[in-house]
Amino acid sequence: MIYSKMWCVVKPSVGIPVFIAAVAISSFSVHLALTMNTTWVKSFLNGGAKVVAVAPAAVDATVKK
Repeated sequence: MIYSKMWCVVKPSVGIPVFIAAVAISSFSVHLALTMNTTWVKSFLNGGAKVVAVAPAAVDATVKK
């Protein structure tokens, strides 16, 4: 383990929950920032207008030029 000496300073019973809490808080803040600063995420989460993709009409291969 690269940081094995760190556990001589910080007890694992303290360090591991602090690390997990930091990851959870940063993940929550990123998701909150996405929802607050974009328009399409709010529409998507609220079930906004559905856009149906339409494929272009197939060219008939039997038509002679």
